[in-house]
Amino acid sequence: MLHNILLMAPVTAWLIAQVIKTVIYVAFNRKFVAERLVGGGGMPSSHSATVCALCTITFLKYGVNSFEFAMTFIFALVTMYDAMGVRRETGRQGEVINDMVELFKNMGNDIGPDKALKELIGHSPLQVAVGAVLGILVSLIMYNMEFFF
Repeated sequence: MLHNILLMAPVTAWLIAQVIKTVIYVAFNRKFVAERLVGGGGMPSSHSATVCALCTITFLKYGVNSFEFAMTFIFALVTMYDAMGVRRETGRQGEVINDMVELFKNMGNDIGPDKALKELIGHSPLQVAVGAVLGILVSLIMYNMEFFF
């Protein structure tokens, strides 16, 4: 499995994106939160890094006219669109609901979930673009180091 570049490029891109995301979070918030190592949202998009790495390595191995590339290209587009659209809106809704619950609790009402809803779920277009570039670069580097695979 470790010699399967079609698996290792996306996994490596995801791992790098998650580490970068965690480092950026620590730099801005001055605290380490382990959930950032596996959680969604933030800069760069690990969703984009993963699917763009898969799409790029598939292109390099099978070519632009292949069935494999077509499938991974469509998969990448849908994933990145979802990260910027539905998932981002879900995060915004989580922020609003958390604020409303906090407001009601401050007014003496016992309402809402015991635990706050997740707010870091989706991505901005910039986060998606940076993740995409990261995934492409990881695949290009790994493809040129093919003697490892």
